[in-house]
Amino acid sequence: MSGNEFVYTTYVKTTPERLWEALTDPAFTRRYWGVAFETDWKPGSAITWHDEGATMSGPEQVVLEAEPGRRLSYTWHTFTPEWARSAGVDEETRAMLLREPRSTVAFELEPAGETVKLTVVHEGGEVLLGMSRQGWPLVLSGLKTLLETGAPLPAT
Repeated sequence: MSGNEFVYTTYVKTTPERLWEALTDPAFTRRYWGVAFETDWKPGSAITWHDEGATMSGPEQVVLEAEPGRRLSYTWHTFTPEWARSAGVDEETRAMLLREPRSTVAFELEPAGETVKLTVVHEGGEVLLGMSRQGWPLVLSGLKTLLETGAPLPAT
């Protein structure tokens, strides 16, 4: 792991197809992440993020790669004032995020027996990755729990 990326690997008892659905279906992502994506998941297509209390869209929010059941990559959302208010991020932190290059996230799915090895690589600037190191473990634990038990994690 370099200084400009966060890497997280976990194993989920599921199929690559079901994990893909969990990463791309808005009804599913809202259950463990609180985010719903509006896109057709084709490379180059725009992504609109519907977060709790905020909607983020823009020409730089796009799907980079989409190989169902194998790999998904996209650019991260725009740090709008609406998002900052919803997420409880102060204006100073939002300004620092806006000075960083747009980050990307990639999900690698690899069959591993009765599980799927899921590796998430988030590349970006120092401020965002500092926040992501806190956020991704919770999001991915919620994803794993929902897929393996059918119930989301209790609210934290």
